[in-house]
Amino acid sequence: MMIRTLYTLLLALVAPILLWGLYRTKPGKPAFGARWKEHFGFTPPLLTAEQPLWIHAASVGEAIAIVPVIKALKKAHPKQTIVVTTTTSTGAEQVAKLGDLVEHRYMPIDFAWCVRGFLKAIKPKLFLIVEKELWLNTLSCAHHQKIPTIIVNARLSERSAKRYQSFGFFTHKLLTKIDKILCLHDDDAQRFIAIGANKNQVAVTGSIKYDISIADSVFEQAHDLRRQLGAQRPIFVAASTHQGEDQQVLDAYQIVQQHYPDAMVIIVPRHPERFDSVAQLAAEQYGLTVHRRTDNTPISVTTQLYLADTMGEMLVMLATADITFMGGSLVGEKVGGHNLLEPAAVAKPAITGPSFYNFEDITQQLLAAGAIEICQNSHQLAEQLIILFNDPQRQQQMGAQGQKIVIENQGAVKKTITNINHYLDDN
Repeated sequence: MMIRTLYTLLLALVAPILLWGLYRTKPGKPAFGARWKEHFGFTPPLLTAEQPLWIHAASVGEAIAIVPVIKALKKAHPKQTIVVTTTTSTGAEQVAKLGDLVEHRYMPIDFAWCVRGFLKAIKPKLFLIVEKELWLNTLSCAHHQKIPTIIVNARLSERSAKRYQSFGFFTHKLLTKIDKILCLHDDDAQRFIAIGANKNQVAVTGSIKYDISIADSVFEQAHDLRRQLGAQRPIFVAASTHQGEDQQVLDAYQIVQQHYPDAMVIIVPRHPERFDSVAQLAAEQYGLTVHRRTDNTPISVTTQLYLADTMGEMLVMLATADITFMGGSLVGEKVGGHNLLEPAAVAKPAITGPSFYNFEDITQQLLAAGAIEICQNSHQLAEQLIILFNDPQRQQQMGAQGQKIVIENQGAVKKTITNINHYLDDN
């Protein structure tokens, strides 16, 4: 009890800063509107009296990742109500794309009274957490009400494991509230055990991110977009870029232009609030001709930068381009890279910067297969792009190897559903 009291006091001190970051207005960020009250446990009840399955996906990445599991659950349990919570409004926007498959609510802040208000309104039978969003009061309240809790697609980097070990008393308290931890890889499982998880708590199901199902419509949209951009132009996409990274991408692009004057870059900023600043950077500081996806004008043959200023269309952009540069990897150690499986799934070669600790296993697997390359800076990124543009056959080989890795590692959704069914069948 003492640990929870101290934790709650600390949370009370930092809550104003967290809430300011959550609610402040940003370009491209959907407003919470009157639904801000849900963060404080004033949660609208469901229309059905049936106890729902509760899935928490903090933001956009987690909301996208859990989609295959949601669809598989609904196929196995058509009448099961599913509630998906997100913390952010951009995450809510992604969940809305699932339509009638789920109901959305905002996640309550991790004060016990907020969480209790949510649980009283929703009354879930099972709680799934996507990846690693562990909040002490939320876990404690769910445990107190005997709601089984499962972490799905769980990953734990070496860096995070060391942090948890530094607060062993707190970590132990967290782990006792979790019934099952379904890990991406054996390395993740061993790290969870090292920080105090019971071996019986942990299972390796693989990454649900390998279970990527590419709809025909993605390739149809990509084919149409490529025709508009120029079928013969060399095109690369810079995916999920962060602040400070766009400049490096544009520096590399200018070097590529010296060899391929008609080359084009597609930039997909990681955060929608940066759409305007990236467009301004490219036009004013680099003098590039910019076309935004949301523009209602035809794409000009002189367009140099295509700015993907929409959400949820990453696969279309990856399938459109010849080569992918994956962002979050050239901004030092603060991000740790992003998932390279999506370009692999659409059979495209990819380049990443040196910081990819959040996806170490996946990146090393693709690297060993010859599906990706690692660059250290913008100059090396340009060199690798030029080499690949010069060698279409190598592009195809790298893309094929990446796609092969994805196919060989699929099956995590099925294993995840098997573990979840054990708890659903017991309720």
